[in-house]
Amino acid sequence: MYHGASELAFSLDPLPLNEIPPQPELTEEDAQDLDALCLAKSYFDLKEYDRSAYFLRGCRSQKAYFLYMYSRYLSGEKKKDDETVDSLGPLEKGQVRNEALRELRVELSKKHSAGELDGFALYLYGVVLRKLDLLKEAVEIFVAATHVLPLHWGSWLELCNLITNIEMLKSLSLPDCWVRDFFMAHMYTELQMIKEALQKYQSLMEAGFAKSTYIISQIAVAYHNIRDIDQALYLFNELREQDPFRIENMDTFSNLLYVRSMKPELSYLAHNLVEIDKYRVETCCVIGNYYSLRSQHEKAALYFQRALKLNPRCLGAWTLMGHEYMEMKNTSAAIQAYRHAIEVNKRDYRAWYGLGQTYEILKMPFYSLYYYRKAHQLRPNDSRMLVALGECYEKLSQQVEAKKCYWRAYSVGDVERMALLKLAKLHEQLNESDDAAQCYIIYIQDIFSCGEQLVHAEVSTALRYLGQYYFKNKLYDEASLCAQRCCDYNDAREEGKALLRQISAVREQGEPSSTDLTLPCVFNPLSNNTTPVRRVSPLDLSSVTP
Repeated sequence: MYHGASELAFSLDPLPLNEIPPQPELTEEDAQDLDALCLAKSYFDLKEYDRSAYFLRGCRSQKAYFLYMYSRYLSGEKKKDDETVDSLGPLEKGQVRNEALRELRVELSKKHSAGELDGFALYLYGVVLRKLDLLKEAVEIFVAATHVLPLHWGSWLELCNLITNIEMLKSLSLPDCWVRDFFMAHMYTELQMIKEALQKYQSLMEAGFAKSTYIISQIAVAYHNIRDIDQALYLFNELREQDPFRIENMDTFSNLLYVRSMKPELSYLAHNLVEIDKYRVETCCVIGNYYSLRSQHEKAALYFQRALKLNPRCLGAWTLMGHEYMEMKNTSAAIQAYRHAIEVNKRDYRAWYGLGQTYEILKMPFYSLYYYRKAHQLRPNDSRMLVALGECYEKLSQQVEAKKCYWRAYSVGDVERMALLKLAKLHEQLNESDDAAQCYIIYIQDIFSCGEQLVHAEVSTALRYLGQYYFKNKLYDEASLCAQRCCDYNDAREEGKALLRQISAVREQGEPSSTDLTLPCVFNPLSNNTTPVRRVSPLDLSSVTP
């Protein structure tokens, strides 16, 4: 928290000597407690929390009181962690608890009622309430902490983890302070409101924070969240140039390198971070991603476990460990990992999506549907969630809902270019041949327009169907073109040749082609690979538009 403020200060122009604010004066209580506070702080830094708290008993200054209570809290946390240190996955919630929490809550509550808590003590009170699952009360206390001490970023971050939606965010009465803009930008990123987040960060850069590495990292994370991988990679590389020993956010950088299968770059990043500090959470996550990319899933899971030993609240590590267990076909461990990720942050769509996938493997579509819906609520414009929902509805024989999901996935920008194909196959199963043909046509145009026709395996499926469809509707020229293009694909070559023979036989008998069908024609672009493809208007698919 402290170094974050230092980073921001460093990014600003330095102040002249006469404008540097003076240090706050010591009170009589501060002076009385100074020696005990210095001694206790040295024990605290050595993680001897009970010892630190012992020497602060009876101290009356606010600093000493905070350190006394915080030492007791961390002592309880350390004992709790020691009890769970050998467990692979999360234990049942509530099975192991920090025994100091209830006592601390009673004492802090009394002080709060008397109005004797400063900003740091209010922050600790909020943390205690959150740990006791008193979330509504915790939000109120964290809001109060931001009013009393607006420059303490810890209170803002805790508040961020408790806000579930934009309505809740708008309902809070937050202090009118420049830190609030940083909080709102962070919150917009968390709520997947990336456009608003980028606008906020842009205005902060224009206000004087243009050189802030924190803001550059947050913008990179925002681009990562909307899957603008090129822009995110560019920003992370720029960040590494400006701050080569930085470890924060490097786990997110490694996620991008993983998605792009950039093995040499990921290997270099992992080795570099090990040299800087191999016992950091981010370092363990980067190494885990490196082993995962090399398909060494047991090793990858081991490093994600190490990350969680260092910080049990590391959201990314729980989610990534769930993915590794999925790869190892260990569904029960995957479910535990994803559930723990959701406990840490209910807004983590990847964990909800992971649970959906896990239950899909277990052939439990009702459960899958529930989790995919949660993921979709968090990422309404992510086509992957919509395609997954469509597949679930198909398995549950809810074809109308499935059609809506596939069409919506195509409309929002289908990342994997599978939605129209699945929609076409669904229409095909339901014997809705005109609609199936429409979908296959748009699908082929989409694939050919982005130059993926040579690597995309399913084009032959669409061509095969359209060839037969046009043949049945006596559109022999179009059927012939489809059959010829089928011959370009190994898996459809024989069917293409057979269809060409059928068309020749029909034409020899003198049967004329039909001119009655009003379907849009895909074949001009098909006949010339270099021709730009005109996309068919979605209006042509009005029969399946929800």
